[in-house]
Amino acid sequence: MQERFVDTPESLLELCAELHGSEWLALDTEFIREKTYYPRLCLIQVCNGEVAACVDPLRLPDLQPLLDVLYDGRILKVLHAARQDLEIFLHDHGQLPMPIFDTQPAAALLGHGDQIGYANLVKLLLDVELPKDQSRTDWSQRPLDEQQLRYALDDVVYLGRLYLHMRGHLFDRERLQWLAADFATLADPHTYYPNPDSMWQRIKGRQVLRGRQLAILQKLASWRETQARERDLPRKWVLKDEVMIELSRRMPRDAAGLSKIRGLEPGLIRREGQALLDMIASGADVARERWPQDKARAKPLSANQDAMVDLLSAALHLIADQHQLSPLAIASRKELERMVRGEQECTLLEGWRHSLAGKTLSELMRGEQQLLVDAAGRLELVAAEAAPCPVQE
Repeated sequence: MQERFVDTPESLLELCAELHGSEWLALDTEFIREKTYYPRLCLIQVCNGEVAACVDPLRLPDLQPLLDVLYDGRILKVLHAARQDLEIFLHDHGQLPMPIFDTQPAAALLGHGDQIGYANLVKLLLDVELPKDQSRTDWSQRPLDEQQLRYALDDVVYLGRLYLHMRGHLFDRERLQWLAADFATLADPHTYYPNPDSMWQRIKGRQVLRGRQLAILQKLASWRETQARERDLPRKWVLKDEVMIELSRRMPRDAAGLSKIRGLEPGLIRREGQALLDMIASGADVARERWPQDKARAKPLSANQDAMVDLLSAALHLIADQHQLSPLAIASRKELERMVRGEQECTLLEGWRHSLAGKTLSELMRGEQQLLVDAAGRLELVAAEAAPCPVQE
């Protein structure tokens, strides 16, 4: 396989001529985002099985020849844990390079564990040990040395081989179509821009807050998210989690009160003090029925619900065994609990997990499926003749 480093317009045109018309293209990026909200692209790696290249966006005045290849809808782009890489292209160029194949969810479908890392997957399927000594590299520094380029190239050289290996196994097991919903999520631009009003649920330490304090936290977290995006700054540079927790807990009413919040810098109080006070007042005025509900503090399951989780767990084991998968690759007990509680944010209601198990487990909860013991003493899932009442609280 030919390998090269591309940092001139001439070499880029030559590379793209070779990539044009490829059936698939392994794709990866290196970036930094310690000082920004959005990732800063530092390197693009591509491989079509015949040529592998590192393309330097920091040295090239125009990436359009490569973008024409990446945005060619006839070429399948193969990535591993694609979300952050795709986010870069969406932010920098306004669209996503479709269609895509993500080897991470594909690995889960083949029983290799949920969210397995690239190096571990290469070792497992190809028996190749990849070096990990460049994982903390500052990719914005130039020049890049041979070890850095080797590390970057390996991210696509073996990715193509993984894809070909996994595609065959998924096809043989008739599972390729199960990935359609996962890839559709990655193809949706909304995936990469979470609703600012939901960001409070990511704040560490929020468990100490109650009621209107959570309403204040929601206002502050939404404002911080909007500010971070507009100013392209890390969230914590706008307002730290622990400061938002204290503001929500103590609910200061004036600048003097703000000055007593540990970690709230005087300069920030001068610039944004009134905005913070307005959000605190607005959050405090939210009606009780509109207070955010923290799912991290969900009430304990009833005895009946707990038994239902056990029932679903038994059924999940049967389904997993039938498809030669680990039950944990499909769902954890926490996911089963979410399903029993009726929560909509449940992985069993999305993608291949819904097709494989979620639909059947929902039918079991509604009494449309039953778990029975056959004559040989083995459990089996069968369609129910009559649907009993659903689980009650």
